[in-house]
Amino acid sequence: MSSSSPGPGTGLPHAATLAWWLTAWLRGHEQTDHVLDALADDVHLMAGGSALDLLTHSRGTGASYAGLALPVEGDLLGLGGPRDFNAAALEAGQAVVVGDLGLVPLEQGETVQWQALPAARRQLPDVGEADRSLRETLLRAAGDLADLDVARWRPEAADALMNLHRRPALDAPLGTPPRCVDLAARGLQAWAIVDLALADDGGALSSYEVEQRRGLLQPLGPAARRAVVAACSPEVWPDR
Repeated sequence: MSSSSPGPGTGLPHAATLAWWLTAWLRGHEQTDHVLDALADDVHLMAGGSALDLLTHSRGTGASYAGLALPVEGDLLGLGGPRDFNAAALEAGQAVVVGDLGLVPLEQGETVQWQALPAARRQLPDVGEADRSLRETLLRAAGDLADLDVARWRPEAADALMNLHRRPALDAPLGTPPRCVDLAARGLQAWAIVDLALADDGGALSSYEVEQRRGLLQPLGPAARRAVVAACSPEVWPDR
């Protein structure tokens, strides 16, 4: 995941938080005051305006939900164009799509300013697919990293792999399916494992071992991003 996004230790990326709370507000699950309070934690504002402007501008699209994008170079996950929006979202490492509106965050001091750009429909992994992929990839990575003696060179990563049931606690708004809250938490957990395992290549014995480690972890990062995107994009949520 993009280094410009908030790290997993601090919870969801800004765009994931906004997508969840915008969806809850657009669908009438959450009242305006509660949504504004939730967004105030990270001081989400419309560029040149207020948090309320951010809500009303989104409602003006006529959409009933907001979805998440977490693009990286070579994988524009959650983006459908046009080029200007894709480029801005890729630079930020995250974005929100509401109908034909794209919102891209820019951290300015203690605030998160959201720039509005035209956006197009996009294709996303569904929740079931993202869930299965994450489970399979995480189990495979855990076994492979154990074979490399992960505890020797990165004990924090070993602890995380040994405690997969200890997931981040996420404050999801009303109307968010519990399955999606769980999937988002497991996606963040996998993201944290990747960050921990790659944090210090100096712990490896050789350049070959460094490349081994990176090769084993390579599939886990995309699986984690797909899980979080699916969990925060209601167009692919299960009916129940």
